[in-house]
Amino acid sequence: MSRTVIRASHVIAYQDGGHRHLKDGVVVYEGDTIVHVGQTYDGPADQVIDAKDKVVTPGFINTHAHLSESPLDKSFVEDRGPRQFYLSGLFEFLSARDGAITEAARRASIAYSIPELLRTGTTTIMEIGWHGDVVAEHAARSGLRAYIGQGYRSGRWYTANGRTVDYEWSEDDGDAAFKEAIRFIERVDGKENGRIRGFLTPMQIDTCSEALLRRSADAAREMKVPLALHVSQSVPEFHEMTRRNGCTPIEWLQKIGFLSERCILGHCIIPGESSWANYQADDIGILADTGANVAHAVWVFARRGIAMESFARYQKRGVNMTIATDTCPQSMIEAMRWTSVVSKIVDRQTQVATAADVFNAATLNGAKALGREDLGRIAPEAKADLLIWQSDSLFMTPLRDPIRNLVFSATAEDLQTSIIDGRVVMENRVVPGYDPVELGRAVQAGAQAMWDGMQQRDWAGRDIEQLSPSSFPAYRG
Repeated sequence: MSRTVIRASHVIAYQDGGHRHLKDGVVVYEGDTIVHVGQTYDGPADQVIDAKDKVVTPGFINTHAHLSESPLDKSFVEDRGPRQFYLSGLFEFLSARDGAITEAARRASIAYSIPELLRTGTTTIMEIGWHGDVVAEHAARSGLRAYIGQGYRSGRWYTANGRTVDYEWSEDDGDAAFKEAIRFIERVDGKENGRIRGFLTPMQIDTCSEALLRRSADAAREMKVPLALHVSQSVPEFHEMTRRNGCTPIEWLQKIGFLSERCILGHCIIPGESSWANYQADDIGILADTGANVAHAVWVFARRGIAMESFARYQKRGVNMTIATDTCPQSMIEAMRWTSVVSKIVDRQTQVATAADVFNAATLNGAKALGREDLGRIAPEAKADLLIWQSDSLFMTPLRDPIRNLVFSATAEDLQTSIIDGRVVMENRVVPGYDPVELGRAVQAGAQAMWDGMQQRDWAGRDIEQLSPSSFPAYRG
């Protein structure tokens, strides 16, 4: 196997159970695995990468994303959030959007998202959706490490009047889709040298029956795969679950035996003890005690004025907090930055949700959630999933503490090279085989078709300008 040596001015290496800043260091990998990290290396090398004036970090583990529709949120959902649904866009905007997205638009969105992820530091993605085979094809083609889950549920939510949330239940309780999700895992798990894996993902706690959630937990345990679920993501969902069960959504999951270290829960942003719910509970304590992991996607909520209370609070209680993008932009750089800043604002403290905290969440904590001690770190026997950043760029200079610079100042332009499984998948900011201009045109066409078709899907028959008025009126004359 080919042996590659990277000599860098700064390496964020792993030692004694945590990240360490190694100055003027060396990283050596052979095939897909790191074999040496240190100050010096005098052994053989088939290739040498000169990373002088650069920073080498582990790749980011993005624990929750929806690639088949995320780009289509742009120019649509921002600045909008009905007060009737406590600012959540799930019940009006997503319901109108999802039915209007064409198959071509979904495929274009997936293709568009791949370079977006790689350009902003994601080396491992957890994709939740219904187009797993398309995602697997792109993961194989691009070199991305992908955990893919095919969504299933007992029913769906909708609103018939813009005031209340209703549910339509399927006759088979989601059983057919559940079985297809299992078959999908059996079909793709372990492909591409193990880069492609599967997981189970019942979609939302309020759209899944107790029986379906119990079957999911049992199957995930038997198959030894991760188990993802949207939970405590909106006030209407919280109220619905307390009405059904007389307890919080997270309390209910504990009661039915769903929670475990295998669970990766998105988004847990409305626990009982939050001011949004104002319901006496210790949901955060339950998450910590059961070992359940949280996939925190700050931006999808912050853009509507909703904030987790707070990232630092969950962290202090002992919850394994991971970081995700969920929607556009699919940038882990932005996700780390906003996670830190929003938590500081909510807590009115500076020294919480630090750069180190969110960097750990994007690397080591994500690896822990997946049960992968070979990811999220630069150490012998770990996978060669590496990022090479400029340290002398406009946004990264001056540099003393690489992690603070990455979290608070870096842009996508500062990420020069991405290596996954020992393969260079992006070099000089170029992802081979993905033309941004061509991909953008396909997404634009898909978005236009969605906007045009939305009026037929909206409960009130509103067109795109009525649902989401443009920032400024059209110029006349």
